[in-house]
Amino acid sequence: MIEREFIKQKTKEFYIKSHIIATLKAAEVSKVTLKKIPLGEKIIVVANRPSIVVGSKGSNIRTLTSQLKSKFGLENPQVEIGEVENQDLDAAIVAQRIASSLERFGSARFKGIGHRTLSNVMAAGALGVEIKISGKIPGARAKNWRFYMGYLKKCGDVAINGVRTSYSSALLKSGVIGIQVRIMPGDLVLPDHVEILPEIVEEVGEEKEVKPEATKKPATKKKTTTKKAKAEKVVEVKSEESKSEEKVVAIEEKSPARSSESVEAVTPEVSEKVEESKEGDSS
Repeated sequence: MIEREFIKQKTKEFYIKSHIIATLKAAEVSKVTLKKIPLGEKIIVVANRPSIVVGSKGSNIRTLTSQLKSKFGLENPQVEIGEVENQDLDAAIVAQRIASSLERFGSARFKGIGHRTLSNVMAAGALGVEIKISGKIPGARAKNWRFYMGYLKKCGDVAINGVRTSYSSALLKSGVIGIQVRIMPGDLVLPDHVEILPEIVEEVGEEKEVKPEATKKPATKKKTTTKKAKAEKVVEVKSEESKSEEKVVAIEEKSPARSSESVEAVTPEVSEKVEESKEGDSS
């Protein structure tokens, strides 16, 4: 019983999404998501032209909500609108454009449409793109045509979750034409991706070679010059101190000599006076 309820819910969601995409075909709808909320059902519509989804004064949203209530039995559907960042990297929009151009110009120009779409997607920054067109094109016999460019993963987790895949169909006079588009965006990081930066390594090496020679040598010169200047100042101070000591010693040596000379000069006069006095007494 649980499986039946699950299948019933998923089929209902599928019909709701297909109805929204069909009614808003001019808006180029990329993705429709349904969420359960306490107030009712939340429907997020991501489109390339959000203004067409809103309509004049919200008329398109009002008609869409009334249709969802009447056809699918939704109690309180709340529609939110989102905008596509890059239309050329969205697989759903690319597939819809290929289908509309085939319906407009016919099957005779399908090769030009495929190659032009490849160039536009790669110019938008994709790593790789693949387009498959199958059906009675261009003749009465059914064929498969494949257009590809760049690098595209075909297996593994990257192919399942990283590559954007979408399907569409075009109704022509010869029959229904199936379209498959696979795009690997440029911002997808692969597990074997390796970055090599030779220029940055060379710049760092040049800075290491040049900077120490330019900065360290003047510092050593300054240190040596300061040391030499200090040593010269100390030698000058010591020489001045030694000169001052020599002067003091010379002065001390000179002062006793002078005193002895004065004594010697005085004593002869005293002796002469004593001799004169002796001679006077004798007479």
